[in-house]
Amino acid sequence: MSMPSQRPATEADLAALWALRTRAVRTGCASHYPSEVIDIWSAAAPPATMPLLIRAGGGIVAEDADRLLGYAVLDAETGEVDAVFVDPGAHGQGIGSALLAALEAMARAQDLDRLFLSASLNAVPFYERAGFRALRERLVPHRSGIAIRALKMEKRLTLSGYTAPCRPPSPSVAPAPAAQSRACPPAPAPSS
Repeated sequence: MSMPSQRPATEADLAALWALRTRAVRTGCASHYPSEVIDIWSAAAPPATMPLLIRAGGGIVAEDADRLLGYAVLDAETGEVDAVFVDPGAHGQGIGSALLAALEAMARAQDLDRLFLSASLNAVPFYERAGFRALRERLVPHRSGIAIRALKMEKRLTLSGYTAPCRPPSPSVAPAPAAQSRACPPAPAPSS
């Protein structure tokens, strides 16, 4: 199977995105959370922030032949990964990884230096494979009135492949941090 196409999410996608999220929570989280928690969690309505993030251009949809296979949402102002969900029938095809890579590219384009999220316990290995590191376990208050165990995780975005502009040495200016600037190479000797 070829990799599904990606496109920006739109407000018209919201109902389908939320239905996919509910299926993913019911299926993927069942091994890590009690059924009472999953029932309440999956019955919740979409958060008020979701359409705002989609409108701001933070949503990406993966689809194949007009079939929704997954989606991801980024708060591009803060770097918070709000969602990465893949249809349970499409797991293991690299769709989640491709969506997460697209969010990372979006974050880099916004000059963000990190991504962060609260990972459901079943999703921790996925995020670790993508380079996220666990910061701490926590109980995340959910708008449905329950608290959900999750792991706060982050990924520092390096400037891999980026060559900072060089700066000529100046005795009157303190050197800039290495990640932001580098010394210019010496000029070639004039040829005679």
